[in-house]
Amino acid sequence: MKKSRTTIGSLLRALLLPCIVIAVLLFFAAALNSLEAGRESEEMAQLEDVLRRSCVACYAAEGTYPSDLEYLKEHYGVHVDEEKYTVYYNLFAQNLMPDITVLENKVQK
Repeated sequence: MKKSRTTIGSLLRALLLPCIVIAVLLFFAAALNSLEAGRESEEMAQLEDVLRRSCVACYAAEGTYPSDLEYLKEHYGVHVDEEKYTVYYNLFAQNLMPDITVLENKVQK
């Protein structure tokens, strides 16, 4: 009787240990995925913030908002990773803040 009880206990440990390891690895992978998604959204928000601040700096220095995104790149050192992001820059008037939208490019496989 004692032998069957230890067999069941060792069998249970042999099955339980891999299940726990797999669960921990899945939890770790989900946490890393969540961190990556948060980092990417933070990068987009920072790029949009840099673009807006550069526009305000241009308006303060020159009295008008930049006519296009290329002007910001040339004169204010703004860098946009165009493989990763698409920036929509719409200037309505020289004295009104332009509409700036940053979108992430999705790579289709």
